[in-house]
Order: sequence, then C-alpha cells, then structure tokens
Amino acid sequence: MTDLSYQGVLARKNEIMKASLGLDYDTFATSPIAFDYEGMMAATGFSLDDITEIQRETKVGNTPLYELRRLTEAVRATAEPGKGATILLKDEAANASGSFKARRASVSAYVAQTKGYAGMVTATSGNYGAAVASQAAQRGLKCIVVQEVYDSHRVGQPEIVEKSRACEAYGAEVLRLSVGPELFYVLLRTLEETGYFNASLYTPFGIRGVETLGAEVGREVRQRYGKDPSAVIVTHAGGGNLTGTARGLREVGCSGTQLIACSVDLSGLHMASDTDFNNKSFTTGHTGFGVPFATWPDRVDVPRNAARPLRYLDAYQLVTQGEVFYITELLTKLEGIERGPAGNTSLTAAVAVARDLGRDEIVVVQETEYTGAGKHHNSQLSFARQRGIEVRRGDPAGNVPGQAIVIPDRLDQVKGKPLDVDRLRTSYVKHAAQTHPAAQWTDTDLSFVAADVNGSHDQVRSLLAALAGTEKE
Repeated sequence: MTDLSYQGVLARKNEIMKASLGLDYDTFATSPIAFDYEGMMAATGFSLDDITEIQRETKVGNTPLYELRRLTEAVRATAEPGKGATILLKDEAANASGSFKARRASVSAYVAQTKGYAGMVTATSGNYGAAVASQAAQRGLKCIVVQEVYDSHRVGQPEIVEKSRACEAYGAEVLRLSVGPELFYVLLRTLEETGYFNASLYTPFGIRGVETLGAEVGREVRQRYGKDPSAVIVTHAGGGNLTGTARGLREVGCSGTQLIACSVDLSGLHMASDTDFNNKSFTTGHTGFGVPFATWPDRVDVPRNAARPLRYLDAYQLVTQGEVFYITELLTKLEGIERGPAGNTSLTAAVAVARDLGRDEIVVVQETEYTGAGKHHNSQLSFARQRGIEVRRGDPAGNVPGQAIVIPDRLDQVKGKPLDVDRLRTSYVKHAAQTHPAAQWTDTDLSFVAADVNGSHDQVRSLLAALAGTEKE
C-alpha cells in the first residue's frame, strides 16, 4: 500500500515532481547546491518568439504601456530642479485573468496540453491560481488550486477570499487550507492522485513565460523614446517576476537598465504564524516572501527553482503598506485607472526612484494587477481595523507591521527605503555553506554561487571567510 503519511509522501517528492512535469531535474544537478541553470532554462525548448505565439493564442501579452503624465508631474513638483524621471506603467491587468501571472501560466498550460496531461495543479495564494485556471480553461484542461486561505479560526483575508472566488470563476476546484506546513503535502498528494501537470510558479516553463514581459518593455520604450529605460521596478515576492523580466530585458539588449526589486516591508511578521497571517494587508509582494526567496531560492515545491532574483537585481527598495495604499488612491485620482494595491507596490517605489533621477530619464513600472471587491484597498483597510490594527494619516515612517498602517498626507512623504543587497548575498552564501560545506565546494560550486549572487569568486571567498570568522567568535 502507498504510504500516505507526511513523511512518506515527502520521501517521494522527487519522483512525483518528475512524473508531474516531464522534467528530470537530476539531469542538471552537479552538487547539492549547484546545477546547470542555463541548461535547465534552455531545456524548455522554446524561443522568445515561440512563447510570444503561445501567449497570443490565449489572450496574454502585448499589454498597454502607459505614460503616467499627471503622476510624473506631481513627482516633479516634489523633486529638486531638473529631477523627476518620466514614469511609465505596463498594464498587465489587460492579460486574461488580470495579472502578469497569466504569462507564467500560459506556457505551463501549453506544455501540459501538448504532453497529454488531463489537468493542472498549483499551490498559490491566489493570483497565479486564477491565471492557471484561466489558461487551463482555454486549453480544455481541468484545474485544481491548493490555497492557504484561513487562520485556525477559519478567518480569511478579503484579498485571499477574492482570489479564491476568481479561481472558481475560471472553473478551478479550490482546496482551501489553513496556514501551515500541509500546503506542500496536499500539493504532492494531489499531483500523485490525479496525475495532473504541476503548474508550479518556479519551473523554467513559468519563468520563461515572463521573459516576454521584459522584452516588450525594452522594445516598446526604445521604439517610443529612442532609448532604454534607466530603471525597471519589479514587485518582488518569490522572484519569478524579477527573474523573467530581467532575462527578457537582456534578450533585447537592455544591458544598462537597472533592475530594482521592491517589497512591502512586513518586518516582524512571520508568514507561517497563525496569528501573523491575517495581521498583514498584503498576501504577496512583501518581505515575508521577498527576503527568504532572495536568500535561498530553493525553498520551493520543485527540486531546483528557476527564479533566481539575486542573479539579476541591482537594488532593493522597501515601502510601507500605507505608502502603497496612498499611491493606489493617487493612481485612480490622477490617472483614471483603478488597480490592485499589491501590483502598485512597484509603482510606489517608482515614485521614490523617479524623484532622484533626471527629467530626461525613464522609469518603468513593469506590472499592474486587477482589483475587485476583496482586493480593493478599502476592503483591506477595513479588515485591518477589525483586527485591531490602527489606521491613520501621517508620516509613513510610523508604520509598524501588524500594529499600525500610516497613510501619508502628501506625496513627498512617499520615500521608501533601500535594503542592503550585500546582506542578502551574505545570507545566501551562508545558506549554501549550510547545505553543502564550503570545504567541499568545487570550482563549479564556487562559480554557481558567484553567479547566483551576481558576484565574483573573490567576493564569495571573502563572504565565506567573514562567515567563518563570525562563527569562531
């Protein structure tokens, strides 16, 4: 009989993953930490043009790129003379299902269909589940979404509940769970029992799907303005958004464009905590995902994560919940488009970045997402108040995750703050050394780690030496 205990199912995870993806990760592995990353990405077998055509079939891609003229003017009014870059917004809410994640799901759905799978399964907080369900519907596939929705009192955030509704609207079966370690277990069991395709967020199929977004941004900005964007701001959670966008930009030659990650600062809240789970007003795009996935990407539901954000990001900005809610309202009032707060995280950072750049420069916000009853910022703020979280106007520096959401009074108070990328690199190297002792690293291991932190061999050696010295102390 098949062992269905937690330990038994997890012991079979590699064979379950291989069967559910048609992809043998062992082919690319060279050590406990290193693998042939580019070989794995190339194994999808698709060119950028192939992916563009796949996405065109299911209403994905070629989304509008808007110049936010009135917001740009407002930012320039708060900037020093000559400062205030033009802010552009790539409106990914125009994709089928209403977010950039349709790009990730489109390739997975195509692969599932061509390989003869009857359906798709994914574990997600929601937007991606809706994307998978939408793409599955267009390919004639069944869809199951495994979703953490509730705390132990079966209370769910309005945004997550809204995402569940969206998944079901596209025809998915939603398995709703409380927060905890059973998510991966239920995912594995579901894959094993159904024989469906694993539409994980972290496969090379999903990341390759986002490359078209970066390529579109690079080509459209160059065509319209005759130059490349100075910076592209990317909301960062699991890292696939940033990784795919960066790869697409590089594919079309935007090598000088800065890639800036941005997350909502939820320091002090633990995403696996039953109490903290509902004391946040964002289900994604926050540091609870962004920092752990940057510092050790392979903490996911596949053997090797195709999302490797530290390889690509040049800087990392943090913003507060209150700043994002303020910019969400401002986007509606100044630009006449209403989009979900989570997608406006990168727009919030763009305001701060654009304020310090020259007026002849261009900053691109590379995605938006749809909004709806539960995703609307007023619903999220009402839920926060019900949880006893203070909501007030003032200086956003007074924001305390899980205790107070401070919404700015003025645009010049939207400043964000930088996160030290070197600290993330140090943390990554520490995780790598814990996974595979540094004394046993080969040159291949050293090269892989250096590439994964966007550094040199000497930089990695210095970080290892510093970590060894700290441990001795």
